Amino acid sequence: MLDQYFSSLEGAKPNRVHAMVMAAVERPLLEYVMQRCKGNQSVASSLLGINRNTLRKRLREYGLL
Repeated sequence: MLDQYFSSLEGAKPNRVHAMVMAAVERPLLEYVMQRCKGNQSVASSLLGINRNTLRKRLREYGLL
């Protein structure tokens, strides 16, 4: 995916690469973990190693809450 992105720039400066990669990876990760934890946010946040409030924020951002 990154090779395709950089190849398609045609001389333009790369922009927001971190955000692009995180969006591609984070949503499926959150979906998987929430399914695995049967929707239990406390268990999911512990498994991910993040604060439950941070998890809730991310779930809202991706429309998963």
